Amino acid sequence: MRVICRCGDDVPDKRAELGYRTCLVCGDKAARQVRHTVAPLNKSNYMLFTDPELLKQLNPKRTM
Repeated sequence: MRVICRCGDDVPDKRAELGYRTCLVCGDKAARQVRHTVAPLNKSNYMLFTDPELLKQLNPKRTM
């Protein structure tokens, strides 16, 4: 089964078998655009944050 990436290159067979539809170069570019952090909440669990402003609002001692 031949899979073509959005850039026009072939996706390696082993990578396509795993379900990826992008080549390594395009997949790396897409992965680098995702920004997130994990923070522990007081008396709760860990939360995934993608918006830094939301993370700042959780700090009760912030000055701004």
